[in-house]
Amino acid sequence: MKSTFVQKEDINEALQTLKNGGLILYPTDTIWGIGCDATNEAAVEKVFALKGRDQNKSMIILLHNDNQLVSYVQEVPEVAYELIEYADKPLTIVYPKAKNLAPNAIAEDGSIGIRIVHHAFCEQLLQRFRKPIISTSANISGKPSPKCFDDISSDILERVDYVVSYGQQEKGDGKSSTVMRLDPSGKFEFLRK
Repeated sequence: MKSTFVQKEDINEALQTLKNGGLILYPTDTIWGIGCDATNEAAVEKVFALKGRDQNKSMIILLHNDNQLVSYVQEVPEVAYELIEYADKPLTIVYPKAKNLAPNAIAEDGSIGIRIVHHAFCEQLLQRFRKPIISTSANISGKPSPKCFDDISSDILERVDYVVSYGQQEKGDGKSSTVMRLDPSGKFEFLRK
């Protein structure tokens, strides 16, 4: 089976789980992630509980194209579109003044980290779901992030509502995205390279 072929049943199951407020374990353009509907406060709460994560630490959301940014950020600096277009590896941009998301998905300062994802499974899922999806590493807080599916602990596997089949055999490099903070004036700083 080609790695770009995504089974319809896998997408449908993940989609139904998200619509029902559940948690999915899924591959992304970086590492395996725990995801949920980023507009559903109860679902986001489940992610924090599963990871044992401090609620002061925000999570990132995934979108399938940059046209959606204006739906979730009050002011998108023009330079954001250029940064996204020319990024040669996955790029998460932290924007101020998030909107239309679950309150507990947004950082205390009102910011949100967003990545436009380039990954066969994620793109199809996001296009069908038509909402942003939370993406946080598939590990308990404080433990190492999994480099591939086989590295994911049973604590995570047993407590999500759906485990995506796509990509389980692939050996990823375990690299997280580059993270930069961008302010409305277009000034930016790297938080993680």
